[in-house]
Amino acid sequence: MFRRKDLLGLRDLSREEIMTILELAAEMKQKIDDPSLRSTELKKSSIVTLFYENSTRTKMSFMLAGDYLGAMVKDLGVSTSSVNKGESLIDTGMTLDQMGINVMIIRHQLTGAAHILAKNVKASVVNAGDGSNEHPTQALLDLFTILEYKKRFEGLNVTILGDISHSRVARSNAFGLTKLGANVTLAGPSTLVSNSMKCLGVNVTSDIPAAISNADVVMGLRIQFERQKNMPFPNLREYSSLFGVNNELLKKYAKEDVLIMHPGPVNRGVELASEVIDGKNSVINIQVKNGVAVRMAILKLLTESNVQGGGAQ
Repeated sequence: MFRRKDLLGLRDLSREEIMTILELAAEMKQKIDDPSLRSTELKKSSIVTLFYENSTRTKMSFMLAGDYLGAMVKDLGVSTSSVNKGESLIDTGMTLDQMGINVMIIRHQLTGAAHILAKNVKASVVNAGDGSNEHPTQALLDLFTILEYKKRFEGLNVTILGDISHSRVARSNAFGLTKLGANVTLAGPSTLVSNSMKCLGVNVTSDIPAAISNADVVMGLRIQFERQKNMPFPNLREYSSLFGVNNELLKKYAKEDVLIMHPGPVNRGVELASEVIDGKNSVINIQVKNGVAVRMAILKLLTESNVQGGGAQ
């Protein structure tokens, strides 16, 4: 059962709500490969994307997800909109509300932007990433991918390594994975992963071999230089040498069937070596396809919930 008006983060979702999304995504995935299965069930729905930050995978997958379900999908070109004339986020949202938009998908550089928008519009709001806070739909597609290959969450050892401090993906995954019973380790240089993250119920370390030891899943994250004021390490070569993952490390420490994941975009040779990215254990490209399936499920669930009167924020 899913009775929410908005999808703003995994922090507040229950285990049951997460599994409802993942189960529906499995049905939706068939529509990606077989166009004959695509439907018009959302033909009366209008969806708009508001991306105040750059995106390829998230934005395009949401637009395709809406198209595959028959919805009318439009993108608000922020760079050419009234935002550049000083219009506030709330005013932009209220304007779109008056135009009959059913779902607003927002990515914004400020933490809490999606929550602010959701409180001021009737439309359902989906958080496509807010500052360094959460990126719930990315985490949900990661969970879906893990479930496809591992068939369970309980007891799995999942290591997320890289720029943890600035990663909304790491936070959302930590919330989701721990709720579902996985053991999560966050790893990276001490300048990019804080011990305070332990409050999320995860392990924290700067020891990469220890972090990937006996891992079922290893997820790399890129260095988010755009969110940093100071260089957190001497140079990329040193970072790659000390904290990057290559085949040698995986063969020595991780499980033989370890899943290699990355939300993209990948900086090859930095967080993950090309041999790892393109290797037999990599499901990075599968994550992209699963992103469309998960976002189809989210759009369907939110649209149905809002039509029936909505629910919790």
